[in-house]
Amino acid sequence: MTARERREQLLDVGRALFAERGFEATSVEEIAARANVSKPVVYEHFGGKEGMYAVIVDREVERLLSMLTTALAPNRHPKIIVERAALALLDYIESSTDGFRILVRDSPVAQASGTFSSLIGDVATQVEHLLADQFERRDLDPATAPIYAQMLVGMIALTGQWWLEARSPDKRVVAAHLVNLAWNGLGSLQGSPAIRNPR
Repeated sequence: MTARERREQLLDVGRALFAERGFEATSVEEIAARANVSKPVVYEHFGGKEGMYAVIVDREVERLLSMLTTALAPNRHPKIIVERAALALLDYIESSTDGFRILVRDSPVAQASGTFSSLIGDVATQVEHLLADQFERRDLDPATAPIYAQMLVGMIALTGQWWLEARSPDKRVVAAHLVNLAWNGLGSLQGSPAIRNPR
């Protein structure tokens, strides 16, 4: 195996173990044994499991962010944007289950830029700009767009976490229900909502 092939093999093994057991429960010994190499080979490529974990998380974040960014491309009807964002997340979960499991776990070595919550925050910022534009067109206060962006992205992200284990109904059905709730809710927004019975 070339050094590059060995590195990729180790990343595949590490990715599967981190998804299955979590960061804390995975050891360099276990990674080396499953890859059929000695521990020094793992250290040579990554400096330890922290380095390997960081590379895996960075790759997963980049992949998911790329899929979501493509879905959030402007100049589409807002309902289509919500549809595509929901499907992009569910597509990622389906095609990269191990990667999603790793992203949604808390890890002491995950840097601020490599956590699922920071990724969702990045996506919410993109959604915020799209919503602000739509709010202005509908005579709603664009200053409230960040609130709605967090709610919308959070709703999709939490549903994705649930679907990771449930896997039923089909992702297109789940996406349709997400869009139904989000779109019908957004379509009937009040300009100045208020709590009916304030204490």
